[in-house]
Amino acid sequence: MDQLALLFVLLLGAVVSVPVGERFGVPAPVLMTLLGIVLALLDFVPNVNIPPDLILPALLPPLLYAAVRRTSWRQFTANLRPIFLLAVALVFVTTVTVAVVAHAIVPGLPIAAAVALGALVAPPDPVAATAVAGQLGLPRRLVSILEGEGLFNDVTAIVLYHVAIAAAVSGAFSPWKAGLDLVLSAVVAVAVGLVLGWGANKLMDLLDDATLQIGLTLLVPYASYVLAEEFHGSGVLAVLTTALFLAEYATNADDVLTRLAGHTFWNIVDTLVTGVAFGLIGLELHNAIRTAAGRWAEMLGWAAAVVGVVVFVRLLWLMPATWLTKRLHARRDYDEEIPTSWRETVVMWWSGMRGVASVALALAIPLKTDDGSAFPDRDEIVFIAFGVIMATLVLQGLTLPWLVKRLGVRADTDREKDFEKALAVRAAKAAKRRLREIEAVEELPDELSEQMLRRAFDIGMRISPDMGEEERREAHVQRARRLKRVRRIQGEMLSAARHEVLAARSEPGADPEVVDRVLRHLDVRSLK
Repeated sequence: MDQLALLFVLLLGAVVSVPVGERFGVPAPVLMTLLGIVLALLDFVPNVNIPPDLILPALLPPLLYAAVRRTSWRQFTANLRPIFLLAVALVFVTTVTVAVVAHAIVPGLPIAAAVALGALVAPPDPVAATAVAGQLGLPRRLVSILEGEGLFNDVTAIVLYHVAIAAAVSGAFSPWKAGLDLVLSAVVAVAVGLVLGWGANKLMDLLDDATLQIGLTLLVPYASYVLAEEFHGSGVLAVLTTALFLAEYATNADDVLTRLAGHTFWNIVDTLVTGVAFGLIGLELHNAIRTAAGRWAEMLGWAAAVVGVVVFVRLLWLMPATWLTKRLHARRDYDEEIPTSWRETVVMWWSGMRGVASVALALAIPLKTDDGSAFPDRDEIVFIAFGVIMATLVLQGLTLPWLVKRLGVRADTDREKDFEKALAVRAAKAAKRRLREIEAVEELPDELSEQMLRRAFDIGMRISPDMGEEERREAHVQRARRLKRVRRIQGEMLSAARHEVLAARSEPGADPEVVDRVLRHLDVRSLK
């Protein structure tokens, strides 16, 4: 099997793992990691030869962009305090604690290399958090905090990692310079993200075609990441800034086709890239086995100690952090989305899985220092990092569904239904207001006006059938049944039309481009 065949196997696994995971209640990223481990144990499967410095730029931008599309700036601001405590403060604490423990237990490990190890295992993975926690029916406030933590903690961890690597390679370290680098990296990233977001928004207005607009959304995350890195900023933060800007300002309510096609496109990208990323994590077992040859007991002991530090530091941090957030929340007059019970705190603790970023940072550790000597304990650092990733991703990922079920942590469905009903009422009222505006300038027959008024009400009823009174709901049900029958018959008629047009494609003298154009008209008509 060559590298290309291995890539196709991972892509196929990414597609198949979704329904299999839903069938057995196992998160798809965990299944892909297990698939990678199985492939790594097969003799005919080659080692993955991807340059380490390309892993983050190739995988993170589309994954981050897809994750941001599922959230909003309002959710980030509502959860700013808990996200800060997790994505910045906890990353610092975990990095320092891991560095102290690793420096103490690994003979000869310099403090700078130990800090690099702490930085690369400190951040829970944003892809794992959203892919695993998002499928378990957790309260939206928890998913929002986990998404925010996962998206922003890489910024802190990657800057700490680069500072530690620079100190280990050069042998010099300046805390003032490190702090300045952190601030400048954030400022540059936000500036690049805003400029690219504004430019992409303007360019989308010029591209009056859904295909081109969606293609641009694929290019923008990569451009944002690469440009920010060129100016020594945080590529991750730049992508997040660009994605949040576009989510806030680049949405056209009337561009239905682009929105539907874009949603489908990014679901596909998210599924495939996530599958490949976690499959690569499992495939790294090749290198771990080679590194630990003859030293299994010693190196497994080091990895287990660091795993214990990473897991329990998160728990010890979450308990007072949640209490502090609640105390501060009690002084506010708005509803901040925070964990409200010890059960939710436990779920947040067990959701701290490591993944793509940790693997990429571990593999990106340079082989040599500035004086030409080997980077200190590089193999040991990579092995320990792989052990942390496997333990948190596989063990916690497999047991998290059971833990959530056992603790009874579930989304507040009544609250969601109430909000859905409120939105349905607002939508129906907006439609009625527009109808009154049209009636003010146009002469509408009474029959047509009454029909349009019913349709305005139906807009809300289709979203939330509970919004109307019993009598009106029953009338809506009857109309919905008639409409369903009409749509079924119309669908069969359009299906016959499409078959006839497709049959003409193979006839002598038929122009395929004209056939496809007619077929697109029929397809769009089928959406209405």
